[in-house]
Amino acid sequence: MRELIIYCDESVEKGRYYSDFYGGVLTESLHLHRIVAALEQKKADLHLHDEVKWGKVTANYLEKYKALMELFFEFVQAGELKVRIMFRQNAIEPTNLTHYNKEHGYFLLYYQFLKHAFGLRCCNPGGSPPVFLRIFFDELPDSKAKAELFKNHIHALQTLSELSRAGIKIRKRDISEVDSKKHVLLQCLDIVLGSMAFRLNDLHLVKQEGEKRRGKRTIAKDKLYRFILSKIRQTYPNFNVGVTTGIQGDVENRWRHAYRHWAFMPREFRVDNSKYK
Repeated sequence: MRELIIYCDESVEKGRYYSDFYGGVLTESLHLHRIVAALEQKKADLHLHDEVKWGKVTANYLEKYKALMELFFEFVQAGELKVRIMFRQNAIEPTNLTHYNKEHGYFLLYYQFLKHAFGLRCCNPGGSPPVFLRIFFDELPDSKAKAELFKNHIHALQTLSELSRAGIKIRKRDISEVDSKKHVLLQCLDIVLGSMAFRLNDLHLVKQEGEKRRGKRTIAKDKLYRFILSKIRQTYPNFNVGVTTGIQGDVENRWRHAYRHWAFMPREFRVDNSKYK
C-alpha cells in the first residue's frame, strides 16, 4: 500500500508585508522512518536535546542549526522530502469577504494549501492502485469546533474529482493534531517556514531602539536564512522566495518539484500600494 505523509505547520498570521504563512513537508511512508531516525540522530550528535524551532535560533546555536538543515535538505535534494511554503502578500487585499470567510479565514487558507500546494492530483497517474494520505497538523490554534469542521473538509478532499481521479484516499483517523516536540520533521519545517517569514517581512534589518547595529540573534537568523536559501538554490538556481514558483510549462511540476513557494492570490482583490515594501 502506498502512503503519503504530510506534516503541516503555520506561522506569522500578521506580518509587516506578508502574512498567513503555511508550510508542509511530504514524504512517502517507505522513507519516513529512515529519514526521521537520521534527523533525530543528527540532533543527538549536535546535543540538540530539546525541540528545535526558528524562535530558538541564536548565535551560539547557529552552526548546529545549519548542520541539521544541511541534512534536511539532503533529503529534499534527493526527492525524498517535498517542501511547500504558502503566504499572502498584504498589498493584495481580498474583496467581498463574507462573515463566514472572515470567521474561518485561517482554516479556509489551510484548506487551499493542502488542496493545491503539493500538486496531489498529479501524484498517481491513472489513479490505481490508490494512494492513502496521512496528515499531521501541529496543534491547531483555534476552537475544537472549528478544528473539527476543518478536519471534516480535509477528509472530504478525496471526493473532489481531480483527487478522486488520482486515487487519493483519506481516512478520518489519518487526520491528526500532534505535538511538534515529538516530530522532528515538523521542527525542521518550522525552521524553514520561520526563515521565510523573517526574510519576507524584512526582520533581518531590524535594530533595537537606540542601537546602530543589528543584534546578534538577528544576524544569526539572517545567516541561517541565507544558508537555507543556498540549499534551495543548489537545486533551483536564482530561486525567488517572494513569488509563486513557476511550473516551466508543465502542471505536473507542482508535484515533481522538491521545493516550491506559493504567493496566494484571492479571486477578487484590490491592491493597496502603501503596503508594498
